[in-house]
Amino acid sequence: MIIGVFKEQDNENRVAILPEHVVQLKKMGVSVLIEEGAGSQSFATDTQYVEAGAELTKANTILSRATVILSVSVPRKEVLSGISDKHILIGTLNPVFNKEYIEILERSKASVFSLDFVPRTTRAQSMDVLSSMATIAGYKAVIEAASLLPRFFPMFMSAAGTIKPAKVLILGAGVAGLQAIAIARKLGAVVEVFDVRSAVKEEVKSLGGKFIEVEGAREDASAGGYAVEQTEEFIQKQRQLIHDHASNADVVICTAQVFGRKAPLLLTKATVEAMRPGSIVIDLAASTGGNCELTQNNRSIWHGQVLIIGKSNYPSEMPFDASKMYGNNLLNFLKLMISKEGQFQVPYDDDIIKSTCLIKEGQIVNERYLQLIK
Repeated sequence: MIIGVFKEQDNENRVAILPEHVVQLKKMGVSVLIEEGAGSQSFATDTQYVEAGAELTKANTILSRATVILSVSVPRKEVLSGISDKHILIGTLNPVFNKEYIEILERSKASVFSLDFVPRTTRAQSMDVLSSMATIAGYKAVIEAASLLPRFFPMFMSAAGTIKPAKVLILGAGVAGLQAIAIARKLGAVVEVFDVRSAVKEEVKSLGGKFIEVEGAREDASAGGYAVEQTEEFIQKQRQLIHDHASNADVVICTAQVFGRKAPLLLTKATVEAMRPGSIVIDLAASTGGNCELTQNNRSIWHGQVLIIGKSNYPSEMPFDASKMYGNNLLNFLKLMISKEGQFQVPYDDDIIKSTCLIKEGQIVNERYLQLIK
């Protein structure tokens, strides 16, 4: 069995696997082909890959020799166009928002596994790339906010007077939100948290955050830990409550997402205009529309004297550890498919495989994806 790894698109600094993962794959009887320079943005050199046992080569050679292709996100165009029915692609493809690329893969007759569909179960936890990357996003968002805010995060008492701690409002208490709570509290901020899921209330409190609750939220245990779409009446109530708290916040970190849907609008233009001068909004849901009405994906803008940062790919800004975590998740997923003899055998009846298999030999087979694109 031969696995191939390519350089990612220009805006992506991560790589699917690091040299340490190559070592583990070699022990499993798998050969690994790495495109020259694939790990350079993640601070993994070509020499390190070769020393780990990989073969360094060109993209065309990998396409001709490899059976399994590993990627972080959608492969770059020249790789995508070379994928055929002999290939199995495994990556985090965000298929609902990348339908045009999924159509190309469908026509290629390849088999495709999208790791953003890994179920949120105990057994699949070690393969949950979304949780791994959300951990990084929550951490980086707070660190960036602290570096840009024209105020201190912690309280200071000195001869020059007392400095009050910063107030941070976090919208969404998923993995990114919970990590943001932990880091903001460690930096000394006062943290308030909004989420429609009452189940996360105790987690928020255990991390030192104050939970803001709106009665009447719809919850669904089958949503895999994600929020679900709410009624219009509830949405109006939550926006008013968020407006009241955001108006007194120094930092608002937006993390709320509904899987496979446009991100819920929680922070209106009117709310931003009511915020303190010098305040910061960081919107981690920017790539799916954003929680803030004014968010522009991959851009930082000023609205009045409030800075709004739309950024969904913080993991790319921490490429070494992000690649390490992603590669570990990927390796655990591959173990479901690699036999003791190093052969690739896909157990399509396995619940994790079934959840992540998007395309099988050119046919879309993922029922969840088909429901989401209706």
